[in-house]
This record gives sequence, structure tokens and C-alpha cells, in this order.
Amino acid sequence: MTPTYASSVMQTCSEADLAHLERAVELARRGHGRVNPNPVVGAVIANGSEILGEGWHEVIGGPHAEVNAIAACGDAPLDGATLYVTLEPCCHFGRTPPCTDAILAAGIRRVVVASDDPTEKASGRGLGILRDEGVEVVVAGGELAHSARLLNQAFRKHARTARPWILFKSAMTLDGKVATRDGDSKWISGVESRELAHHWRASVDAVAIGIGTALADDPMLTARVEGVHHQPRRVVFDSLARLPLSSQLVCAAAEVPLIVVASRAAPRTDIDALEAAGVEVIVAAGENEQARVRSALDLLGAAGIASILLEGGPHLAGAFLDAGEIDEVRLFLAPMLLGGRSARDPLEGEGVGRIAEAISALTLDCSRVGDDLLISARLREW
Repeated sequence: MTPTYASSVMQTCSEADLAHLERAVELARRGHGRVNPNPVVGAVIANGSEILGEGWHEVIGGPHAEVNAIAACGDAPLDGATLYVTLEPCCHFGRTPPCTDAILAAGIRRVVVASDDPTEKASGRGLGILRDEGVEVVVAGGELAHSARLLNQAFRKHARTARPWILFKSAMTLDGKVATRDGDSKWISGVESRELAHHWRASVDAVAIGIGTALADDPMLTARVEGVHHQPRRVVFDSLARLPLSSQLVCAAAEVPLIVVASRAAPRTDIDALEAAGVEVIVAAGENEQARVRSALDLLGAAGIASILLEGGPHLAGAFLDAGEIDEVRLFLAPMLLGGRSARDPLEGEGVGRIAEAISALTLDCSRVGDDLLISARLREW
């Protein structure tokens, strides 16, 4: 999807501009897992090749990247400097004042922006305000702008659709199985892969599983690695509200929020029992699983959840795929074989009837994680 900039055109940047923007992208990455569901943003202020100050959005509710970069400049005069920022500056009051006000107050007369802000309250407005005040605004294009947009896929999807961005993660054998015929799946992936998956949990707003996985594994779904700055909300898709009150998920609901997605068929008494135990229950509408997935994502998005790590199982993952709501896939391929016609596949659901109807990945990357192979594929970009 091509971003739209109000009153802006893509312009050619100098080599110095691109170098400073690349540095801003590096800085923005430091905010991952710290500012959810807000976007990660990096900023550099430079005069020619000399960097005067740097900043990034460090914590939710804290100063934005532009303000931190301005503060880092100290007493240096900024009237001849350029601000490089990965996302167009905000122009509205939220948790913090508008960054456009801070830019103008600092005397900065040139701003180079890598990506747009697709939210209705911001898109193009900040750039227009700066331009109206005589600031030269340059909108970058090319690979660097693409990299800046990729930093905030969850933010961008949520802004445009009001639904969360979905990352599907699974671990499978060389023959594409995620569990034996008896349901055993611990552990297909190696220690290093499981640790990496915990870091992914810490980077999203919520982790989701189906009731089958909840009953079979009794998981916690928390991020249990060093350096975690927040715990994701836990979401269980449980049509009939069968999640046991004695489960680890329910028992920890007071410390780490738990949401159960039920259907209209769930008994009221079971919903009441879960709510009495501190669980938030939302009821998804729809006459089939795909419709209920979309309904649930509408409700979760309205609750401020902009990103979800979907950990399965195969039934729920298939329903998400059939609903067209998987944006990225990360698969750990372990060096083992299971065999068996009854062994579980990673994705069930209805699927497609013809190869021509298959969902094609936009990008494909492979890397080694311990003894496993990690395959990452983006299905959509926002």
C-alpha cells in the first residue's frame, strides 16, 4: 500500500540526508517493546555532516523523539540545522504536546521526514503546519522510507483498519508437523528459538491462542526473558467459555490481564464465573469462524491492542488465515521428522481450493537460530 502525504511530494535527498535518516531509523528501533501501541520514532538534528543531537521515543507517555533530539542539542543554535525524523511530527495534544510546536520554538527551518503518519488526526497536517510557518519540508522516498514504514506496521494497520496487526508464529518439523498424532509438541523448537519467541511476546500488545492450546498446555503466555519492559495481554479464543478457573492464565489474571473471546453460544454462567475471577470476556459476533475472528479483532483493536502474536493452535491459526488477518509469518523449522497421517499441521481451517488462490508472500527471509531455521515472510505491508 502506498502512503499518502497531504500537500507533499517525494523529493530527492542528498547523501548527507540519507545518512542522517538511516541513523534515525537505527535510533527508532530502540523503542520496540517500550512504547506500544504508539509508533517507534527516531530523530537526528544535524548541521551539514555534524550531528548536534539525537533522540528516540523511549517510553510510553514520555517525550517524543523530536523533543529528545532538541534537548540533546543543548544550547547549540538550530536555525541553520535540519531535523531528520522517521515519522512525520505530530501536531496534536495527546500524552505530550505537539512536536510541531517544539520544532518551531527551536527555530529549526528544515525537516526531512521518512514516513507518513496514517492516523486521521495527523496525516499530512504536521507537515502542512511546518510548511505554513516557512519550514522547508522534504519527504524521503526509496528504500529508506520503506524501512521507516516497516518499523511501524502494527501502528499503521491499526490506524487504517482499527484492527491489530497479526504475527503468526509456529514451530514445525522438516515434514511440516507441529505435534505428534498424540498431541505432543514439547519441544519441537530449540532453546534459542523459544527464547527469541519470548522476546517477540515482549514486543507486542497481546499474545493469542485457542482454547485447545490452553487446555492442552496450560500456558502462562508471559515474556520470561531478561530486558522485558512490558508484559503482553493474554487472549484466549474460547467460543464456549470453557477455560478452567484453575488454569494458570486465570490465576494470574490480576497481575497480567487476560481476555477471553467467547461466542454468543457461551453459557452466561461460565462467562460470569470468568469475569468474577478477574477475566475480561468479550463476545464476538458472526455466523462462522472467519466472521468471529474479524469481529474479535474489531473489539480488541477498539481496546487499544494494535499488535498480536498468534501462537496457535492449528485450528485458530487456520481461522485467522481464512479470515485474511495474518500479516506476517515466522516459522521455526526444526531438524526432525515426525511422520504420521494424524500428526498436526500448523494451519488448518478451510484453506484454498486452487494453487492460484494461495496467499503469496511479499518477502521471504531465512536465518539460523541455534539448530533451527527461522523462515520469516511478510504477507502484507501497511
